[in-house]
Amino acid sequence: MSRQIRKRAAPEPTTGCGPLIPPLAETSRSLRQQVFERVRAAGLTARVQVARDLGVSPASVTTIVSELIEAGLVEEVATRRGGESGRGRPVVALGVRGAAHRVVGLKISDRDLSAVVMDFAGRLLAEHHEERRPVALAPAALLAVLETLLDRVTAKAGLARQELAAVGIGLPGYVDSTGGRVLWSSILAERDVPLGRLATERLGLPVQVDNDANLCAMAELWFGAGRRLSDFVVVTIEHGLGMGMVTNHRIFRGARGIGMELGHTKVQLDGALCRCGQRGCLEAYVADYALAREATTALNWTHRESQSMAILLESLHDHAKAGNQAARSIFRRAGRYLAVGLANIVNLVDPPLIILAGARLRFDYLYAEDTLAEMNALVLATGRPLPEIEIHAWGEMLWAHGAAALALSALGERLVAPVRDVAAQ
Repeated sequence: MSRQIRKRAAPEPTTGCGPLIPPLAETSRSLRQQVFERVRAAGLTARVQVARDLGVSPASVTTIVSELIEAGLVEEVATRRGGESGRGRPVVALGVRGAAHRVVGLKISDRDLSAVVMDFAGRLLAEHHEERRPVALAPAALLAVLETLLDRVTAKAGLARQELAAVGIGLPGYVDSTGGRVLWSSILAERDVPLGRLATERLGLPVQVDNDANLCAMAELWFGAGRRLSDFVVVTIEHGLGMGMVTNHRIFRGARGIGMELGHTKVQLDGALCRCGQRGCLEAYVADYALAREATTALNWTHRESQSMAILLESLHDHAKAGNQAARSIFRRAGRYLAVGLANIVNLVDPPLIILAGARLRFDYLYAEDTLAEMNALVLATGRPLPEIEIHAWGEMLWAHGAAALALSALGERLVAPVRDVAAQ
């Protein structure tokens, strides 16, 4: 069955943040955590609504809310029902106390740095973006870059570092989020770097680290189209090819924390060299360096090897739009490989939605209708509807939003977990 691609320029404005988990859909977490997350996701909500959503007594909710208010994590907000005049007693709603804490999300890629500051309720306070030279860094140099980036975005927010509560960091590569270790990254000159610990020591703040594609999925889960979905997949096409997957409203990372490496699945034995050091990876046929490699060979652009990647790709895109068949064939070939990757996702995971994100998506030959048609042809013919495909063009700040969500999630877990759970850790 055919499927059309929908394009979404930015997340629709909503109140609250975090996954909108249906009532009674999750019972593995403590009631205290469920109450807090219900309030955070709603933005503003009444006690009785929380009780109704969670299927518990209003008295239980009242007790927990009192504890959260006393801890300074939740506050009562006077509101009025829609259409009411200024007369009468206002309705008291619950909301996360945004001023309680602030977090920072940092994203470092091969060519860009981005950062955001958010309050505890997920409201954006400041953002910053700049370009960087595409060079692999020693751990000490990377820490210096991260510290400078942190200071610049907090200065924009008018905050001092000691006013922050947590930091989330995203970067490309194999990242063990639980252990805070970067096993390999294109931006690091060394392997197996304990970046979480090193950054915590350098910045003096609790730091969480994750793969950038996971954080792209995290941004959609907390602020975008994935808030109401229990399961979806995000495929990122940027300097590399990444994938993040949400299952049961949570990021799925695999048993050892480094799963979902779509870009490094193999599509050609002894094929093109990937930046990870292996051959035949899907990324080596789709990512920007793959397009540049093909342009240099097929168009005999060896004289352009000194040009920046961005300029070379812009030129390649211009040639394709002007009708140059060799340039068109380069995008067409990359699109066919992308179709293979997307079809494999559908056959393996069967998600209801696949979101395509990343800077390379403006090169529309990579997601043209013929690419989608090829994906359809490669998916198992079951007669069932295919997943929805959406293009999300948030821009460079998407990744930093996901990093901030990572920090908010870890901070919320630490502050809201029941006292007995914390004692048991």
